Amino acid sequence: MLSKAVFLDRDGTLNYDPGYLGNPNDLELFSDTGNVLAALKNKFQFKLIVISNQAGIARGIITEEQVISVNNELNKKLSEFNVQIDAFYYCPFHPDFSSEEDCLCRKPSPKMILDAANDLNIDLSKSYFVGDTAADIIAGLTIQLKTILVKTGKGAESISILQNENNFPSFVAENLTEAYKFIINDSTGVPFSD
Repeated sequence: MLSKAVFLDRDGTLNYDPGYLGNPNDLELFSDTGNVLAALKNKFQFKLIVISNQAGIARGIITEEQVISVNNELNKKLSEFNVQIDAFYYCPFHPDFSSEEDCLCRKPSPKMILDAANDLNIDLSKSYFVGDTAADIIAGLTIQLKTILVKTGKGAESISILQNENNFPSFVAENLTEAYKFIINDSTGVPFSD
């Protein structure tokens, strides 16, 4: 049986983005992250999969171990809300420091989404991508995922980039809570009510 999923960017979408986040102590979730993810998973049975570019590794600013420790801290913080991310996928490469072949995983390529869908038996037609950058939205659009741009993080500046390229997300949300309401309305066909 195929599962449905919400693919999520990490920095700027789930948590504040200080730039190249390597210290788990610096991880600060947005105020609605825990409740939204708990509802998506526990109430509506979406798998939660983080898809992120972590080019700070290729740049030598952060290590792979640090990225993993931040991901572990994210799940630790989420455990207070009785929810966990099902899987983390990240691309450690950057075109300035890595080969073209290595960079195939880097968003806006949808490779990490497709790998996750394959690994976890995800039905992409019932799934969503939520992120704060043009790369997130384009990665989702490339494989016909419904996409939601959140205005947190780099979301506000990403809107004009996407408009200039004629790439429109399915929905633009102020924050994760609005993204959640769109997903529930869209997936159930029933108008959202608290």
